[in-house]
Amino acid sequence: MTRLLVRNARMVVKGRPVIRQILIDQGRISRVAVRIKVDAERNLNAEGNFVIPGVIDPHVHFREPGLNHKEDWMTGSRAAAAGGVTTVLDMPNVKPPTFTVKRLQKKRALASTSIVNYGFHFGASAQDNTSEIRKARGVASTKVYMNSTTGNLLVEDIELIRKIFSCSRMVTAHAEEQQLEDAVRISKETNKRLYLCHVTLAKELAFLKRAKNRHMFCEATPHHLFLSSKDEKKLRGFGMMKPVLKSEKDRRALWAAVNRGLIDAVGSDHAPHLLDEKKSAAPPSGVTGLETMLPLLLDAFNKRNISLSRIVELTSRNPARIFGLRNKGSISPGYDADLCILDLNMKKKVRNDELHTKCGWSPFDGWILKGWPMATIVNGNIVFEKGDIFDIKAKEVEYDEV
Repeated sequence: MTRLLVRNARMVVKGRPVIRQILIDQGRISRVAVRIKVDAERNLNAEGNFVIPGVIDPHVHFREPGLNHKEDWMTGSRAAAAGGVTTVLDMPNVKPPTFTVKRLQKKRALASTSIVNYGFHFGASAQDNTSEIRKARGVASTKVYMNSTTGNLLVEDIELIRKIFSCSRMVTAHAEEQQLEDAVRISKETNKRLYLCHVTLAKELAFLKRAKNRHMFCEATPHHLFLSSKDEKKLRGFGMMKPVLKSEKDRRALWAAVNRGLIDAVGSDHAPHLLDEKKSAAPPSGVTGLETMLPLLLDAFNKRNISLSRIVELTSRNPARIFGLRNKGSISPGYDADLCILDLNMKKKVRNDELHTKCGWSPFDGWILKGWPMATIVNGNIVFEKGDIFDIKAKEVEYDEV
């Protein structure tokens, strides 16, 4: 593995922007300094643009096995790289669902085609697969679907849910309204860490403001931050998702929660379906998001709706901390060299025909966004640069204790 020197990188140090050089050796950050005099096999000039830790997306659906006509690890990871995402954590509602260690191993083999780093959430079954949950190693969490969604993974038995919490490293939950309150209560009863996916409602946020503790974490998605129920008629099937789009009041409350720290992470909930499926009389729920998540947030930064440091917290530092991802989430010596170079002045229209996801559409098609990734580095390898994608395989993440 060659050494890479990222030159003229703009970073925030002690609250102010400075120019630094970043030396990468053996896939790790070796030095960050004002000047680095060393012969590196490759140099990349950041041209004074901001360099941030690579985005960690804790919520994707890459559809393998069984549903790879919608997405697979190669196409999904290419979309991730184009969006500045260097690590993804994949959900278990594939076909068949990831309910056993044997199925987890099959997913690991399929993910070897990925050009971004990857990890997995294990699935909880209504048929009680807690013996498999106990055996599962190297997973981010156990995913519990306490509300119905794509795939037959709904778990309603409260006693079984309590059992699932008790035997899990941590729990990631699709839990809306009353089910969200149940998840919070069970998390406290079992003293287990809880990650609440795609929180949407103002009343949920008001409850969490009172009930949340240091073992609980909340996620928002780009589609719930940037779209509301008023967009449904225009989007038709392309605006169908779970949780459904909410009111403008809820959307504004979600943004307020993002900026005051109640929301801990932004995850894309990248859930691709084919164009024909979304145009059908009964479109499946789910939207794409990997390639547009960071540009949407950068556009919001340019409109002064969020700070760049808050974007980094939500998309990298916090996800690494929450899930215990080893050596990720910081541009510091010893950390994995997962980086994204930003062009905050680039204006570009989201176009369906330019997306890398296999399904080839976005609910944000036609939006003009200011601020895009210009390069993505994974484990010290440039996998995306100014529109070009390079097929360099990544690796599975490792976990620290949480």
